Amino acid sequence: MNRSRTLRPAAALAVLTAVLTSGAVLAQGSAPKPVTFTAFFADPNANWNGMQDDVGKVITAKTGVTVKAEFAVGSPDEKINLIAASGQYPDLISPKGAGGVLVDAGAMLDLTDLINKYAPNIKRVIGNQFDRMRFSSKDRGIYFIPTNDAINQTSFDTDAWFKLQLGALKEQKYPQVRTLADYEKVIAMYVKAHPKTADGRPTIGLSLLADDWRFLISVTNPAFWATGGSDDGEWYIDPKTYKATLHFFRPEEREYFRWLNHMNAVGLLDPESFTQKYDQYLAKIASGRVVGVIDAGWEIGDAVNSLKAAGKHDQMYGRFGVTTKPGIKVAYNQPTGFIGGWGIGITKSCKDPIAAIKFLDYLASPEGQVLKNWGVAGKHYAVQGGKRVIPDAVLKQKNSDPATFQRSTGIGNYNISIRYGDGVKDAGGNYYTPVYPEQIIDAYTPAEKAALSAYKVKLWNDLLPRASTFQPKPWGAAWSIQVAQDNPLNEFFNKEQDIARKAIPRMILGKPADFDKAYDAFLAELTAKVGKYADMETALVQDRLKLWNVIK
Repeated sequence: MNRSRTLRPAAALAVLTAVLTSGAVLAQGSAPKPVTFTAFFADPNANWNGMQDDVGKVITAKTGVTVKAEFAVGSPDEKINLIAASGQYPDLISPKGAGGVLVDAGAMLDLTDLINKYAPNIKRVIGNQFDRMRFSSKDRGIYFIPTNDAINQTSFDTDAWFKLQLGALKEQKYPQVRTLADYEKVIAMYVKAHPKTADGRPTIGLSLLADDWRFLISVTNPAFWATGGSDDGEWYIDPKTYKATLHFFRPEEREYFRWLNHMNAVGLLDPESFTQKYDQYLAKIASGRVVGVIDAGWEIGDAVNSLKAAGKHDQMYGRFGVTTKPGIKVAYNQPTGFIGGWGIGITKSCKDPIAAIKFLDYLASPEGQVLKNWGVAGKHYAVQGGKRVIPDAVLKQKNSDPATFQRSTGIGNYNISIRYGDGVKDAGGNYYTPVYPEQIIDAYTPAEKAALSAYKVKLWNDLLPRASTFQPKPWGAAWSIQVAQDNPLNEFFNKEQDIARKAIPRMILGKPADFDKAYDAFLAELTAKVGKYADMETALVQDRLKLWNVIK
């Protein structure tokens, strides 16, 4: 591939760049009517810049829309419940799993007619999967444009959650890391060799995060990843019967929590794992003290970006699909198909629903998708030999300081409408996103490249079973199914978490001899207090399968 980063001095490109960066309207004719939409997003975005970044200015010029956004602080579900109860809604809202509360409150517009009349790009992208946007088999309204999932996504790289510092791997000559025993050995050997960091602080073997809802991501979800399960939230769905059970009841998962209990007993688990706040956890990781992290990349991204910006590449992390014992097939790459579900909706308070759906449709257009993913032509990328390429200077900024790059350019800030996934190409044969093997490899640090070379692979995902080796999950992902407000299942999560957040830390921090007794008590309490909800979850899964025409 041609890797030249020199921008063409073509007159046409210069004119286009001037138009784009000036904020002028690109289309012929009069400027679109300016409108400001209020919005609430359940996912935080520390890099949002009020649409004053490069991409945001162009979007406003093209659509007339400025988004005045609020992002969740703390529990997003609590905020959504307050919004639903108040009757005062923002124009746009992205509630993640709490959308059913808003629908039942009468807050949301059914977008079916708006899409059919004013959103040809959304219709084109969704294609023949229109039914996957519908709320349920009984309520076939479309209240949210899916944003959590991308159409025809190819995962070239992985966010495998068992992470180890690259420096520790290098020091131990890049050992195989396939089981919890392998993972523990790397941590133990490094802590023994380096009980303190260069600045005199104690080295931390493994740190977990239990702060608020993040308890799920770092403490409990890894139990199903390490035992060959896939992400269905708090449930395990039997692939033959489609019956739901709480994933903690799988015998394999008991062994995962037993291992955490062991890690605590031998002094390798951070004693603050169940008391530290999110910012304290990130600060530890950013300091380079934490050898092992079990967490999603998006959760620790700010800390890892800080390490990268500071040039502490050896304290960044390799990513592994670790299992409780040999022979388990890790399911990070198991396909779900397009799952729809979570997304962005237009509320009944919106002052101009037509402008709102046109705004979301522009973001779904070929032009809009290239803009929000690649940035401004002539400023953030060039077209050479018919291919989009990123100049060296831009790539250096993007890779060395991703947070500052996103805030200033806006690239990555506007995935708030339906979109194509990585690996999908446009009519010109270019990828819609700059996430493909060559670009991923370019973005790796020298420390990452050295590790991957030692493991004789090019990408971290090459260490995991490929998607083609799995059967797709016909129900998508159970966590993405919206729950109606009057469904008793809405009570489940808080009740279950109240039990889990007390019992699991106790069993991990307790004596190994007491572990089985504590785990048995945990399962007994779950059975007594939330066991009835499994049948309700099964009904929801089967309702989705009917909606998607998998079963009748």
